[in-house]
This record gives sequence, structure tokens and C-alpha cells, in this order.
Amino acid sequence: MNIKPFRPLRAFPGLLALGILGCSGGGGDINAPRDGVWRAVLQVPGGELPFGLEFATEQGRRHAVLINGDDRVRVDEIKIDGERITLRMPGYENRIEASFKEDSLEGTLTMIKSGGKPQLIPLTAKYGEDWRFTAPNESLPPPAADLTGRWAWQFVDGDKSSPAVAEFKQRDAIVTGTVMTPTGDHRFIAGELRGNQLRLSKFDGGHVFLYHATVKEDGSLDGQFWSGTAYTEKFTGRRDETASLGDAAEKTALVGGAEKLDFTFPDLGGSSISLNNSFFQGKVIVVALAGSWCPNCHDEAAFLADLHRRKRSQGFEVVSLMFEQFGNFPQAARHKRRAYITYLVIYF
Repeated sequence: MNIKPFRPLRAFPGLLALGILGCSGGGGDINAPRDGVWRAVLQVPGGELPFGLEFATEQGRRHAVLINGDDRVRVDEIKIDGERITLRMPGYENRIEASFKEDSLEGTLTMIKSGGKPQLIPLTAKYGEDWRFTAPNESLPPPAADLTGRWAWQFVDGDKSSPAVAEFKQRDAIVTGTVMTPTGDHRFIAGELRGNQLRLSKFDGGHVFLYHATVKEDGSLDGQFWSGTAYTEKFTGRRDETASLGDAAEKTALVGGAEKLDFTFPDLGGSSISLNNSFFQGKVIVVALAGSWCPNCHDEAAFLADLHRRKRSQGFEVVSLMFEQFGNFPQAARHKRRAYITYLVIYF
């Protein structure tokens, strides 16, 4: 879920600081993956799902970056045991576990889904390659269209359909952008248009998304979307610079005859928090519905944390109401630390 639509030209930059425990020295160490750019690939039902990966060394400690278009995702937890490496994704329970050589990685991405169920996805990575879907030595036709602009989409799952809005920017064959839905956007996706075949992907630590589509003769799109290993649906798209999901204010409303928003839930320390607490009297309050599993919510938290630090002395407060996936809530605490959140985080 997200309170602010994504725009493709605006990025949320970050460094992926992966402090490798017990490791020193530069990019040639045999006990760590080699510094530089890597092409990482996840194997999902739709085929190869590539994303960018980069390792670097600063002040004696290794860093890495997950790359999707303009997006750079920071990760702070890494463990090396012999020739095995574990990367724990920032704010999530998801992790990459792989064996490595100087120029290659091979292992598994574990995505922790609702109820704590693991979803295992094979992963490989190759050093020195920065292409996404098409290798430089492949001879392919030029793009059949320029997809830059705004698109009205429909996701179709059986007899059910749901609206979406896509925004793309294209430079030669390279396409970047996002897909916005009523419950949030797909954040940064990146790929290529070769001939009339569009391929887009992302892995940003929180979601595994792959899109295949064909540009039809009338300029519309007809494609298939995969999320992880367990979900897929078809989609269609047509260019529409006025495409909209409607008025966001009309999507949220009090129900059950309630006259005002009120709740009582525990914070991360176990204390009960209610909007009727005297602490909130006379203040402007933003209630953010969030979850540590939600990449959009990580973006939202960074924005709200900065705003809260600047405005709380003027009577501005934020309450983050967390919808968590498991029976306990260490994820919410990790999410709070990662985003440097100073406002209240409560859950149910």
C-alpha cells in the first residue's frame, strides 16, 4: 500500500551497505565475491528474471547494490562462512544464500510469504555483466514502438479484472517505469523492448516481478505477469495520457456508522496506544497503514520519518499501524530501525 504514486523519473537512491563480517581488504579477496558489476538471475515460472547486483569496498568493508532502473536498494546484513554468503534483505525476512567463486554465485532466494511459508527461487549471478535481458552480442530487431508515456492497464485473472496505470520512459531499447494499482505501485521495474517483445523485471528485496508482453499492430500491449513462483495473471494495456485510478479520497472511508477514526493497539513495547491518548490532543495526526513486507511502505516510511523529525515540534505526529504476516513482530522492529522512525509504530 502506498500514499504517494511513484513517478519513474524520481528515484529513492541508496547504497547497499553489506558489511561482511570477518572480511578485510579489496575486491580481489578469495573469501568474498569480487568487487564490480554482476548480472543476477532468478528462475521463475515465466523464465529468467534478471536484476543488477554490484559489490564494492569502502573503508575495508564490502557493500553491494540491488539495481532496478534508477533504484538502488540498501542492505545492511551479510554473513560469510567459508565459500557461502548470506544476504538478508533490508526490513524483510527474505534472504539470499549462495556459494560463490570469484566470478560467480549460485544459490537460492528465500521469500518468506504470509504465515511464514518459504518460497524458494533458484539464483545465479555472473561477474562483469551489466545487461538485463539481451546480451551485447545478440542481434535483435530495433524497438517496434516508443512506450514512453502513460498507459491504462487491466490485470485479468480468470473472470476477474482489476485496473492499473503504467508509466514508462524509453531510451532506445531500454524501458523503465512502474505499474500503479489501487493498493500500491510496483515500484521500479526495468527491461527492454526488442522488436515487438517487451520484457520487464524487478527484485528489490521485497518483491519478485516479471512481465512479458507483445506490442500489437494497433499499439496496445498484451502480456503475462508473474509474482514469485506462485502467482500469475494476464494483462492488457493501451496508451492513455489521462489514465487514472480515480480519486484516492473516495477509496477510503469509515464504515459501520463510525463518526471518527479510533483504535487501541499495542506498540512494539507492549503498551496500549489509542488516538484518545492525551499525547495526541491538539495535534495533526497522520495514520499510515503499513507492513514491513511492503516495499511501498519502506518508501513511505522514509518520507514520513523525515517529515516527522522536521515538524513534530509544531504539533505533527505519525502513527504507523502495521499489518504483519507472522505471529510475532520482529520485522516491524527491524523496519523501524532501518527507516530511522521516530514516530509511534503499533500493530495488530
